[in-house]
Amino acid sequence: MMPISPMNLKPIALPVSAAVALVGVALAASARAPAAAALASVALAASAAASPAASADEPGIAPFVAHYEAAWKGISVGTSDIQLIRGDKPGSYQYTWTITAHGVFRLAYHDDLVQKSWLSIVGDHVRPDRYSGREGASSVAIDFDWPNKRATGVSETKPVDLKLQEGTQDVMSIQVEVMLDLKRGNLPRTFQIIDKDQLKEFNYTQEGKAKLRTAIGELDTVIVASQRAGNNRLLRMWFAPSLGFVPVQAERSRDGKIEIAMRIKSVDRPADITPPEPRP
Repeated sequence: MMPISPMNLKPIALPVSAAVALVGVALAASARAPAAAALASVALAASAAASPAASADEPGIAPFVAHYEAAWKGISVGTSDIQLIRGDKPGSYQYTWTITAHGVFRLAYHDDLVQKSWLSIVGDHVRPDRYSGREGASSVAIDFDWPNKRATGVSETKPVDLKLQEGTQDVMSIQVEVMLDLKRGNLPRTFQIIDKDQLKEFNYTQEGKAKLRTAIGELDTVIVASQRAGNNRLLRMWFAPSLGFVPVQAERSRDGKIEIAMRIKSVDRPADITPPEPRP
């Protein structure tokens, strides 16, 4: 689904920082390569929920593969690929997001950004079990210990130890949670999201409906805006109910001016998806 994730779309230490509140992404591009940052920013939000049509009666989210194109101020900067597969236990999933810069931006960002979230559906909501993100030598790894209400791990060599609140998400799992909430018609107004070594709160607002022309056809969509309190960056996303609330477009703006845009190019539900890697 395109993000909607916390303020830092990219939980990795790239010169570019992105804000994701899965439906709350606000990317802050660095002086080194603002365009590439856009790619990692809106992409995360956008890729988040790209799942094909799913039955309203389906308890979870149907496995899918989706492809997006990212642009920074009108300039194409890269692509984003999302894959959601079922886990090794009932109600569990593995969600993977890969961002690849292309053209001249590949020179500055030659390593793909790969993020994964191992999650479970508990009581009609997403509960993250583990998160990992890596780009070259930079990495973030977080384990969620729900019985003891702690999230622990390492964020670029820095220890992470946070108290978990009910409903807390990581920057990837939040995307799936928003899809489920829209599907059930009960999107919360706020979300607590762990971004690197911090717990951040994002506000979500449903802004109405719109008909949108996309690479996969004209679609009726629901518009959701996400923003962190006190921040001038806003993430607006368009979700298609006919596709199981897959996000088909996302735009990150600052002070009303669009900086980054993510648009869907294709979405598919393969008959056979490679099984998830064993969990340690």
